[in-house]
Amino acid sequence: MHSNGHIHNNGTVFEPILLMLLMLGLVIYIAACIISNRRYKKWPLYRTFFWILGTLCAASAIIGPIANRAHMDFTAHMVGHLLLGMIAPILLVPSAPITLALRSLDVQSARRLSKVLKSWPLRFLSNPITASALNIGGLWILYTTGLYGLMHQNALLHALVHFHVFIAGYLFTASMIYMDPAPHRFSFMFRAIVFTISLAGHDILSKYIFVHPPSGVTKEQAENGGMFMYYAGDAIDVALICILCYQWFKATRSKGSLAL
Repeated sequence: MHSNGHIHNNGTVFEPILLMLLMLGLVIYIAACIISNRRYKKWPLYRTFFWILGTLCAASAIIGPIANRAHMDFTAHMVGHLLLGMIAPILLVPSAPITLALRSLDVQSARRLSKVLKSWPLRFLSNPITASALNIGGLWILYTTGLYGLMHQNALLHALVHFHVFIAGYLFTASMIYMDPAPHRFSFMFRAIVFTISLAGHDILSKYIFVHPPSGVTKEQAENGGMFMYYAGDAIDVALICILCYQWFKATRSKGSLAL
């Protein structure tokens, strides 16, 4: 079990910065909704609701009871991981923030954003293989090396790990289900194959944690945390699979209708 005094004393510097960034994103999203509604038809309310809910899920993993307990309880840490890296992204991606930005920006700024979306760095990051490597590969590094123990001794590292889990989770989700304009699109079959491999990597890691506790974690906590990661993670992945399959079905049906 970790000694959490160091993090609680110094972590107050960095976690609020992450929280402020999330809240800033929420304010910007709502402001963009207001601007967009003045120019076009009303932005779907459910997308705004998803953005608010997703932001709250991510925030609860950074500050609050779950975040505080996560310093001492590995299962609570896994709850935070689920909220930050899986549930928040699956809510934020369907909020279509890029589409909203393109609707609310002036023409010149919208063109600049489109240029960025078409750039090679975004092409690289939006590739499902890259996104999966950052997401699942990052978790393997976190839990199978000494990084997990180190992050509980260094507040900046603790904040950076949280930031990576969130960004990698968002990139992975966005690379699997296209809700926003995606200049560099990949086929449904390709995404499904990469997703299946990623799902296997996530499940194998949860079993590995069950048998080989991360640094500083007791065997009992590792078993509880590993089981939670396995079953709760799969539940979120099922939701993602359903969305991907629904999009695939819609695309196939549309092509079939055009052929007729």
